Amino acid sequence: MNTPFNLDEHRRNRPRPALAPPPERYFEQLPMRVMQRVQPQAAATAPGWGWLAALTAPLRTALASVVVLGGFAAAFWLTPAGPPAGSADALARVPQQELLNYLLSTDQRITLTDLAEVAGTARATPASTYWQPSPDELRELLDQQSADEGYL
Repeated sequence: MNTPFNLDEHRRNRPRPALAPPPERYFEQLPMRVMQRVQPQAAATAPGWGWLAALTAPLRTALASVVVLGGFAAAFWLTPAGPPAGSADALARVPQQELLNYLLSTDQRITLTDLAEVAGTARATPASTYWQPSPDELRELLDQQSADEGYL
């Protein structure tokens, strides 16, 4: 078991220095002195944006929303409407045989509703430009199509 230790029983080898009392009203003035030394420096702002810092917070928020909405409106207003000018003409220049081969070679079936409306067609196409198959050509194309037994 350890013996109890009392610091008062042991003498110091050095004499204790006498502490000087604090100056009068030192502790009352201390908080003000600390606050004067810790004053925040004025934030450096760009010279052109000083007026923005002078606005109130709700006014800055309103200004920001007006700028964002104005940017969206300008983007929609400056965006050209409609498809590019050459897209309809590019499709018209594709040979009819290549279109037919493409439609017959894909696994997806094209329905009449897919062909009923062609988006982006500004002018009506005369009936003479459509493919006019003979009954023999139709029969030959239908014979080439694979028929699933589930549909019969």
